[in-house]
Amino acid sequence: QVQLVESGGGLVQAGGSLRLSCAASGSIYWITDMGWYRQAPGKQRDMVATITRSGSTNYADSVKDRFTISRDNAKNTVYLQMNSLKPEDTGVYSCKALQGRSYWGQGTQVTVSS
Repeated sequence: QVQLVESGGGLVQAGGSLRLSCAASGSIYWITDMGWYRQAPGKQRDMVATITRSGSTNYADSVKDRFTISRDNAKNTVYLQMNSLKPEDTGVYSCKALQGRSYWGQGTQVTVSS
């Protein structure tokens, strides 16, 4: 089993920045893809950004040029730097890791006020 713990969420004004972290622990042998997903109130959970073990990234169109995903394989940690935040970025941000199967964290709340 792999456990994922997110941190770094909070309340920020529009235009501000936040940095999310997600640390994996447990029975880790080779985590491949990691990513961040967002669920806004009353909506489905959508992909925000993903990163492969070698560092290839993919972003939702709505966050391109504002968010940056990165990872530290030695620490089994993935990060999401969020700049120029907008109220529509509000939601619960969850981390996902792929190691044979998908593992999810509990999520961290991000609220952007206008």
